[in-house]
Amino acid sequence: MINNSHITVIYDGQCRFCAACLAWLEQNLTLESQPFQEANLDEYGLLRSECEKSVYVVAGEKKDSGAAAIALLLKLRGNTRLAWLIRSSGGVGRFGYRWVASHRDSLIIRIATWYFERGSRED
Repeated sequence: MINNSHITVIYDGQCRFCAACLAWLEQNLTLESQPFQEANLDEYGLLRSECEKSVYVVAGEKKDSGAAAIALLLKLRGNTRLAWLIRSSGGVGRFGYRWVASHRDSLIIRIATWYFERGSRED
């Protein structure tokens, strides 16, 4: 079981999609987010080269990255069905994560970014 009292997300601080998703998550989940460009990565046992490729979630002794990290955050936020879908899809979830990460400037990701930004502003 994950201790929800202290969750740290290490993400790409230059990614507008990442920032928008974090703002959306933070509406229902208490977490600390740190751009990897500014974080003390040694504190988390991470390398810059790892963080350049993937988001990391550190919760207690547990450290997840990529699709597994997204699934964990969604589960903790209460989006259990979507979290289950990402986890249970295995390679499909990992492929989807890599696709989004490598297509941040695509129209579909820009639309998703707008959606998350808009959703995080509404109360």
